[in-house]
Amino acid sequence: MTTEAAFSAEVLTLDCASETEKIAQTLRNIVLKRFKKRGAVVALSGGIDSSVVGALCVRAFGKGRVLGLLMPEKDSAPETLELSRVISEHLEIETVCEDISAILDAVGCYRRRDAAIRSVVPAYGAGFKCKIVLPSVLEDERYRIFSVVVQSPEGEQTKVRLTPSAYLGIVAATNFKQRTRKMLEYYHADRLNYAVTGTPNRQEYDQGFFVKLGDGAADIKPIAHLYKTQVYQMARFLGIPDEICSRPPTTDTYSMQQSQEEFYFSVPYDKMDICLYGKNHGISPSDVAVAAEMTAEQVERVYHDIGQKRNTTRYLHTPPVLVQKVEEISF
Repeated sequence: MTTEAAFSAEVLTLDCASETEKIAQTLRNIVLKRFKKRGAVVALSGGIDSSVVGALCVRAFGKGRVLGLLMPEKDSAPETLELSRVISEHLEIETVCEDISAILDAVGCYRRRDAAIRSVVPAYGAGFKCKIVLPSVLEDERYRIFSVVVQSPEGEQTKVRLTPSAYLGIVAATNFKQRTRKMLEYYHADRLNYAVTGTPNRQEYDQGFFVKLGDGAADIKPIAHLYKTQVYQMARFLGIPDEICSRPPTTDTYSMQQSQEEFYFSVPYDKMDICLYGKNHGISPSDVAVAAEMTAEQVERVYHDIGQKRNTTRYLHTPPVLVQKVEEISF
């Protein structure tokens, strides 16, 4: 067991060969034997997490039993589709591309989001781009509130603090994107008798960085126990192309370029990993601070933020609740 005095970022170093075999064997046991499915569907975003899950599924089932699903929409970054094709070609798996823009238009995703933005930025309209951001948790102890950043067609940017109703309206509308993608994942899984994989890493799973019944829905989540830095280690071991390994983590949800750090975690992913590990293992903020190259006060703020996010997102992990327990019937 790691002691406080010996604590360093090296605790996150992974035996990738052993981990790969363990995950692949678990995938085979659960998907093939328990679920009685033939293979797996992986939604490829061009990011590190989905690429690693795709590679692990190929290790588990063979490339002929993995479907890569590409689901861009009009706000997606151009490199999203490019890199999704790079990894699918690298893995030599079958892919299906489903542009979900028309579905999102039909349910009013963009219209509802834009209306919520206009409640705080009345000028927002055609040709504008947007994203929502949080202040860094490392800066000070102030209460952190989401703001919307909008960019006019002329390139001028404006940042406005969101009201609670505007924030909720924007998030509710953009959640259509993750739920639409998951609907299509299950369509293809049903027609092929495959299982649906989820792609969250430990940061995302622990901190509730997913949409309930959207990207949070899956039959199996192969890397939810791995810290983000460990996912990068696995990517290099599995031979994921360098252009994917070197891509910064993004949300790819809003029309303006946006990192996961500014949207949700408020801390660079490598520092967040060290803090999350430290909190999980009862390491003091002062010892974590040395390993993460932060101050003890900053680590304390991250610890507090981790706990706060766990409390506020617990609902996302909660399965449907029964009023009264229903006994299982054996056949």
